[in-house]
Amino acid sequence: MTEYPPPGEPRPVSDELEQWLEGDDPKTLGNLVEVFGERSFAIVFALLMALPALPLPTGGATHVLEVITALLALELIAGRREIWLPERWKRLELATPARRRIITTLLKRIRQLERFSRPRGTWLFGHRLSGVVFGLVVLVFTATAFLAPPFSGLDTLPSIGVVVLAVGVLLTDYVLALAGTVVGALGMIATIGFGSLVVKAGKSLF
Repeated sequence: MTEYPPPGEPRPVSDELEQWLEGDDPKTLGNLVEVFGERSFAIVFALLMALPALPLPTGGATHVLEVITALLALELIAGRREIWLPERWKRLELATPARRRIITTLLKRIRQLERFSRPRGTWLFGHRLSGVVFGLVVLVFTATAFLAPPFSGLDTLPSIGVVVLAVGVLLTDYVLALAGTVVGALGMIATIGFGSLVVKAGKSLF
């Protein structure tokens, strides 16, 4: 198995992910978790929520991804340092054409963010409390995306929030993580506001 990170100067996260994607290791979810260790929570959150983050109405087709994300967030809240997966999930193949396109797109986005991102507030990361907070925020935003009305597109902003927050954690950049939190919070406000309008409209009919 390829060693990560390579010896010498630490490499950008995008290079590590690209090396895994182009290497000889099995392209399964379990192998990705094994390779990235404690950072696998952030990697997997970003991968799972990348599809709901696309500005397309999914009609609930991404609910399975959101449920898995929420379950993994609960693991993080419970204090786990590395992801535990059922054997069936470990064997999930990530090299299918559709999933490879998602990974490649995410890789490009991470590379773009790395251009202006730098380690900031690294002391905030790596503690159990920071992991709990990370898990809680991901859980709330994921639940918001899950509960967004089908075909409304309202799941996009909270999903983008999870992706950007996860990348911020990966790059140990609190500014980027905070930006993801703000985006996700705006998505929550939009979803709650839309829900309130629907309830008021319903009451006016009766």
